[in-house]
This record gives sequence, C-alpha cells and structure tokens, in this order.
Amino acid sequence: MEDIEIIRHSMAHLMAYAVQELYKDVKFGIGPAIDKGFYYDFDVAQPFEPEDLQRIEDKMRELLKKDCVFERIVLSREQALELFKDQPYKVELIKDLPEGEEITAYRCGDFVDLCRGPHVEDFKKLRNVAFKLDKSSSAYWRGDEHNKMLQRIYAFAFATKEELKEHLKFIEEAKARDHRKLGPQLDLFMLTDTAPGMPYWLPKGWKLFNTLIDFWREEHEVRGYEEISSPLINSKQLWITSGHWAHYRNDMFSIEDEDFAVKPMNCPNAMVVYKRKVHSYRDLPLRYSDCDVLHRKEGSGTLHGLLRVQMFRQDDSHNFIRPDQIESEISSIFEIADKFYHIFNLTYRCVLSTRPDDYMGDLELWNEAEQKLGEVLDHRFGKGGYDINEGDGAFYGPKIDLLMKDALGREWQMGTIQLDFQLPRNFDLYYTDKDGSRQTPVVVHRVIYGSIERFIGLLIEHTKGEFPLWISPVQVGIVPVSEEQYDYAKEVAEELKKHKIRVELDLSDGGMGGKVNNFRKMKTPYTIIIGNDEIANHSISLKIRGGKQVNSIPMENFIRVLDKQIEDKTYQLVEDFE
Repeated sequence: MEDIEIIRHSMAHLMAYAVQELYKDVKFGIGPAIDKGFYYDFDVAQPFEPEDLQRIEDKMRELLKKDCVFERIVLSREQALELFKDQPYKVELIKDLPEGEEITAYRCGDFVDLCRGPHVEDFKKLRNVAFKLDKSSSAYWRGDEHNKMLQRIYAFAFATKEELKEHLKFIEEAKARDHRKLGPQLDLFMLTDTAPGMPYWLPKGWKLFNTLIDFWREEHEVRGYEEISSPLINSKQLWITSGHWAHYRNDMFSIEDEDFAVKPMNCPNAMVVYKRKVHSYRDLPLRYSDCDVLHRKEGSGTLHGLLRVQMFRQDDSHNFIRPDQIESEISSIFEIADKFYHIFNLTYRCVLSTRPDDYMGDLELWNEAEQKLGEVLDHRFGKGGYDINEGDGAFYGPKIDLLMKDALGREWQMGTIQLDFQLPRNFDLYYTDKDGSRQTPVVVHRVIYGSIERFIGLLIEHTKGEFPLWISPVQVGIVPVSEEQYDYAKEVAEELKKHKIRVELDLSDGGMGGKVNNFRKMKTPYTIIIGNDEIANHSISLKIRGGKQVNSIPMENFIRVLDKQIEDKTYQLVEDFE
C-alpha cells in the first residue's frame, strides 16, 4: 500500500479534476493532504451545496474508472506562467517561488495542477481507497482575510472501508457533542450577528460560569493569591510601554483615533498595580489574579463558538517572584493545573514555546528564561516528556502551553505559564533585596482554565452536556404527578434550597411524562417525581440521569448524599442513597 499521505494528496487532485469537469470556469487554489483526508480550495460562482458535493463525489468515482497516470512535468518559469495563465492563484504561487527553484506540475487525464508531488503512479492505486466528501466551507486565499474568500471542500480518505466507517462513526459522535449545538439546546449561551464572537451568557450558563469562578477563587485564596480588577479601556501609552502596541496592535480594538484601546490582556495593568508601592524581597511571591473581560480582534473566518471568540474572560494571574523562586513557583502552578483538570477528568499535553522572531528585550535573558522553563519541565516530565514549538513564544518571554483536545480531536491551548524578564524592566519595577539593593522581579503570567469561555466549550463537548453534579446549573428537577402534590413538591424544593442545592420545580400545565422528559433533555442530574406514596412516606422517587429509577428514598438520605457529592466534587453521579 502506498503511503497514506501520498494517497490523500493524489485524491485531492482527483477531486479537483472532478470539479473541473463539472464547473468549467473554476479557478483552483491549493489541495493538500491533511489528517484523516484532504481538502481543495476553489473559486466558483456559487458556494457548494450538499447536493453539489454528492455530484462531485460521483464524478470522482466515475473518473477512477479511467486508466489515468500521474505524469510529472518539469517547467521553466515562463512555461509555468503560460500553462497556468488562466489560473490567477497558480500564477501568484509561481511568481512567489524563489528564482532557480524547480517548478513541477502533475497531469492526470485532462487535469493538470501546479504541484511538487509526489503522487501515486496511476488511478488504479486509488480505486480501493475508501473516501467520502465531508463538507464545504469558506476560506480566505492563503489564510489572509484581505484576500478573496474561496470555497473549500473537505474529504475523508482511508486505506480501508473499515477505517472510514469507524471515522464516520466518530464524526457523528463528535457532532452530538458539538458545544455550538448543545450550548443553545441546554440554554447556556447564545451568539448573535450583532456581536460576532461575543457570547451572551444565559441564566443557566452564567450559573455554570460563576460556579467555576467560585471554585477558582476558593482554591487560589488558600494559596496566597490576591484578586484585583482593572480598567477595560487604557491609554495607548500603557500599551506602548508594555510593548503590545508594537507587537499586538492589529489584534486590539482601538478607539478615540487610537488614543485608547480595549484591553486584550491584563498584564500591563498588573504591572501598574505592583508599581504603586515599594516591595521587599520578603513580599515575594506576590500573586495578583483577576478575571476581567478581555477583547481581541479575530478574523471572521476563525471564530468558532466558544472555542475562539472576541470577548472572553480568563483566570489570569501575574506572579511577581525572585529569580531563585522560579522553579518552586512554576511547580506550584502545575499542582493547581493538575488538581483542576483531574476534577473534570481532563488530560493535557505540554508544549514549550521558544523565542519568536519579533522578540523584545535582551537575548541573554531570553536564553536564561528558556533554560529555566526547560529545567522545570525536565524535572517534572522527564526529557522528551513534552514537545518544543520553536519560535512560538510570547514577544516578552517563552511559555509553556497546556493543550487539550475537543470532540473532533483538535487541540486548543487552555492553560499557559509564561516566564517574563522583560515587562518588569519596561515598567521599571523593582523590589528591595536583603542587602538593600534594587532588584527587578521576574513575572510569571499564568492561566489554568485559560479562556473560561473556551474551557466551558470544551467541557460541554467532553461531558456531552452531562456536567458533574457540583457545576450543573440545575442539579435537581422536581415533577409532581398532579396538583394534589404541589404543596409537598414546594416543601421538597425549599428543603433542598436550604442546603444550597440548585432546584427547578415544574408546576406548569402538562403531563408528568412530558415534564420528566424535559428534564432529561436538559441533562438534569436528578429528577424527583412526587406522587401520593411519596407524600405518605415523606420520601421521594428519583430518575437518575442515564435512565435508572430509584423509589422511596428518605429525603434526609438524598440530601446527605448530594451534599457529599457537591463537597467532594465527584465526577460521576452517585446512585446509592442508603
């Protein structure tokens, strides 16, 4: 069997060939192999509809019956420009090639494409490939929002039908977990065109949000963190001092003829708070945490539900430390991260990102910072226990990113730990050392949840909306069988509320079955059903999320078990109420 990447790239050419057969005026972008399949970008008059994708797939299968070979053609620059003179995107690519670089094209049947290759020998090698066109979407040419929007067709391709079938099954499961579908369905959040990438948090979602923040506050207060809040809008001068104006300006929302900007991060404000008074070496570590609203400009094509937004909050902290405290401070941050992620049954992968091309500050300090982070990671995970992403650090310092996967297996940066020797110098920060000398603190920028919006989006997909009891917006639903049980149902609700258990009592018109089903659809952990037997025995009957039913539970048992679950922050629901 040929290498699967070569097969997928060859399939991309086959798809472009089919599109050429069906759409005579099409202009071609690029068509690489990707994980699980391939895609190709096209400039066509109208966006592709689902029925168009089926036509293209049928045409691909028809073309595969031909005895076509992949013929490699070496071209001079002039020959290439002439051959692709009617394909503006290919002409642009050719003109961007360095002088003297070999230019090649591949011909298969009536289709020829600018391409480095390699490809399979002929269509016979593709006839047993299991493939399926998946979807079409818009994509800017070369990923630049200033360029024209093209139509991208994605497809899956595997060596066997069994692999394709298994992947399609996985995709269906991922769709069922998609937070963009589940979030509105569970009445957690909404997104509108009037505020792109800026979520509206609905009552249930805001309860979930604040429960996560309450947990964050409790855990950080006992670890010596102090919470602050700072202005949303700051003068340009603050961002010039921090370096963000030079390095991050295009990602910021500016106002008042760019004299002010809405803050995209909290770090300059934390520097201002630190500078308000003199600090001693004994004061450090000094940890300023905050959870203010932030805004960052994103290209419209990059917005993705809660996972990539333009307005968000993050559980930020800027920890001012002495150089000798670097290892212990970062180790303590990892301990927090491990506790937070373990509670949600989440795992992460570590990546060390090093000095970018547009770095700010002294090279020696950068080298020292990278060395320190590498030593911490080596000690914690062992050499080779993490990945290195060369050149992807922040402009002021290297960083450790904690990556997690969504339901489709795409990785997102959640937590991050950034070591910064630069901003404290920009703001002329210092502390008084043992010998009375002025020393510059080191700053550790860190988040655990990361963007809380992103964390909730990933958590929705991870749990399929079936949240652990302690963070569920509604923990218990109550359904009386008829009006006869309304008074007792209200008593049960009040008793649960006394124990700070979040309750929703349904006294609306309608049958009991429909009300119970509504709580099931909302993925409520426990639904109490109250009939005459429950009143007589001063008990409850219960439907547990997932389908199990338990009858005649004493109220005190139920409350005791729920109190314990909430206190322990257990992940799975308890089903034993003895």
